[in-house]
Amino acid sequence: MTALTVLAPVTGTVVDVSEVDDPVFSAGLVGPGLAIEPDGVRGGEAVAPITGTIVKLHPHAFVVQHEDGRAVLVHLGIDTVRLGGEGFTTHASEGDVVRRGTVLVTWDPAAVRDGGRSAVCPVVALEATPDAVDRLAQVGTMVEHGEDLLTWG
Repeated sequence: MTALTVLAPVTGTVVDVSEVDDPVFSAGLVGPGLAIEPDGVRGGEAVAPITGTIVKLHPHAFVVQHEDGRAVLVHLGIDTVRLGGEGFTTHASEGDVVRRGTVLVTWDPAAVRDGGRSAVCPVVALEATPDAVDRLAQVGTMVEHGEDLLTWG
C-alpha cells in the first residue's frame, strides 16, 4: 500500500491526541492521529486532509475516504455536535469527490471556546493500527492548514 500523506485540516498548534479531553479520541478508539488546537483568527477554515470522497459530513465533523479505502476523520472541537450546526458552514456535500486542501467547513473556534467547549480538532486515521501512522508535524509546533501532518502506510 502506498503511503498516504494527511494534511493539517486547520491552522493551529499540534497537540498529542492522547491529550484530547474525549476518551474516544485520547484512547485511540477510532484510530491513531494527532490533534490541532486551532488558531483563534486563522483556524476557521477546515480543509480536506486527503483527496477522496466525503463519506460523512456534519457541520462539526467529516470523513474523507481515499480511493484505496483508507479514511480520515476530522472533528471540529469537542462536544460541538451539541451546537446543532450553529456557527458552522459546510461547503461540500456527502458523496462529493474533493482534492486535499479544499475548504469543506468554515467555523469560529474562538466562539466555540467562548461557549465553554474545547475547539481542539482531532485528525484520525480511521481503523488504522498505531504503527501504521507516522507524525510529520511535531507536538507543540504551529501548522498551517494544508501542511503535511501525518503519513499513513
